[in-house]
Amino acid sequence: MAVKIRMKRMGKKKSPFYRLVVADIRAPRDGKFIEEVGFYNPCVEPPVINLNGDAIKDWIAKGAKPSDTVKALLKKENIIE
Repeated sequence: MAVKIRMKRMGKKKSPFYRLVVADIRAPRDGKFIEEVGFYNPCVEPPVINLNGDAIKDWIAKGAKPSDTVKALLKKENIIE
């Protein structure tokens, strides 16, 4: 099973926030997931980023691939290089 770390959109229309989840690549964007590893709220100033670094590093070690957007957030938070 191929696993990806990606964002799950939540919130109201025009006011989104995102949960970072570990999900099977075949699952829909807002569908079933394996584990929630953080959240990101871009609608407040400054944007709120709350990540579980240990869980993310563990999933990456197991072979999970972060999406491009998630990879940028992880680099911003110094979880990956």
